[in-house]
Amino acid sequence: MTHLPGGVGLSELRVYDWPAPDGVCGGSPHMHLVCSEAYVVVEGSGSVQTLTWSGYAETPLEPGAVVSFSPGTIHRLVNGDGRLRIVVVMQNSGLPEAGDAVFTFPPHVLASGELYGRAAAGGDEEAVLRRRDLALAGFFALRDDPSGLAAFHEAAGRIVSGKLDEFEKRWSAGARAMAEATGEQLAALRRGELSHLREAAVGGTVPHDRLGMCGHLRAHQS
Repeated sequence: MTHLPGGVGLSELRVYDWPAPDGVCGGSPHMHLVCSEAYVVVEGSGSVQTLTWSGYAETPLEPGAVVSFSPGTIHRLVNGDGRLRIVVVMQNSGLPEAGDAVFTFPPHVLASGELYGRAAAGGDEEAVLRRRDLALAGFFALRDDPSGLAAFHEAAGRIVSGKLDEFEKRWSAGARAMAEATGEQLAALRRGELSHLREAAVGGTVPHDRLGMCGHLRAHQS
């Protein structure tokens, strides 16, 4: 199995240029519970709207910009000029796809596993649009009244609670294993052992195209 450095996930993203109810083009607001994320802007312009315990913010995105955020950051990508294209670096490759991404749906949807599962399902463009607009309804409510953040965090924790074994399995096989390998290599170097250098290899990944949360994705996973 080929691993990207550090067990990260890497994706090329063309942010949706579909207008939302507020007239802004972009993707579905959501939050990761254990994964940090970074954007490297390649083309176009726009912004990322974020909501954390510290409040709401909007960070401009221009070519060459690098923006990163930690778990617990609700984020919404905005395609300002219709051409926004970024490279996404995601901690713990595979975890977001396994469920470490919770949409900001309204409370009644978050409270029901069945309703949440149906609303979160992707598919064709029509389904992705419905999902985005429902997530925006919850996002706007949280932005206007951040006192609901604690309840959203609790709901997100409940939603992922049944997936934690799978999260740990993927983390152990990816990022954790690679960090431990570095520790073993450092220990070997201290002993003057260089045998791991003979195991050097060149690898690659096969990209997978799909409709993502924020745009058209070409994902390279470890």
